[in-house]
Amino acid sequence: MKAIGVSGIFLLSVMMVGCSEDSSQSEWSTFRGNIQHTGFYSGDAPIKLTELKWKFKTRGTVFSSPAVSGGLVFFGSYEHYLYAVDIKTGQEKWKFKTEDKVWSSPAVTGGLVFFGSYDHYLYAVDIETGQEKWKLKTGDAVWSSPTVSGGLVFFGSADGYLYAVDIETGQEKWKFKTESGILSSPAVLESLVFWGSYDGYLYAVDMKTGQEKWKFKNEGSVHSSPAVSEGLVFFGSFDHCLYAVDIKTGQEKWRFKTGDAVWSSPAVSGGLVFFGSADSCLYAVDMKTGQEKWKFKTEGSIVSSPAVSKGMVFFGSNDGCLYAVR
Repeated sequence: MKAIGVSGIFLLSVMMVGCSEDSSQSEWSTFRGNIQHTGFYSGDAPIKLTELKWKFKTRGTVFSSPAVSGGLVFFGSYEHYLYAVDIKTGQEKWKFKTEDKVWSSPAVTGGLVFFGSYDHYLYAVDIETGQEKWKLKTGDAVWSSPTVSGGLVFFGSADGYLYAVDIETGQEKWKFKTESGILSSPAVLESLVFWGSYDGYLYAVDMKTGQEKWKFKNEGSVHSSPAVSEGLVFFGSFDHCLYAVDIKTGQEKWRFKTGDAVWSSPAVSGGLVFFGSADSCLYAVDMKTGQEKWKFKTEGSIVSSPAVSKGMVFFGSNDGCLYAVR
């Protein structure tokens, strides 16, 4: 196990893992790389960082993870904008103004980019022009990163609802009520949508009808976005645990205890689950048994969600470093 650390580099310019020389051909159009949120990215992962290609300055904090599609990088900022930036040059193509902070990470499909804002709206914006196609009003801030599948966009709101919205019209198809705010981004597999809520539950709901299939209770709020792979749903909790739950029954398969809250959304690759904890460690756990394979210690809490590509795990720490571990 070896690690590469880079301190003090603006994260937008280095988090696009898997970039090859022909980066414009690479597509990472949704949060966590796919609708199952496994955090796996195809392409040639950088073995070492030799130079900074570019950096793009905003006037607010950037929490939004970038999406990449059609040679553009899309991301939000606390200065109330969603940006579209050329992936090769770092030059701004357009920016779209909302009425409040943009925390939500965008999803791109069908010529549109979908994202939420603290101004209570989910937006659909044309990727070429930056012009609004539609917006949907919710009852509170939209922190959750949207997921698009089957002609619908799924996302949560701080109002406690998970929404399903038609991608073409922006019309609400259904909404599902939880007992607290939703920051978790929904994952989709086959006919089910999975997400966590600050009410302490992980939910599984039919994507067409919005009817609950099951819910799983843990002992803490769920900020972490679930990852779905090989019949299991993996997610972290403020109760310091990572959980593996059966997708059909909602029954716990195993749990793994860390030393602090698990904000990080897990990545799944090669039979392992990778995730960070506020205890400053990145963990690799066997996806079938929940047994620890290894852990990597940093000097700060790990809130970021790891990305996996070509045998490398990339993640950030609150110690100011980006790490690559293999």
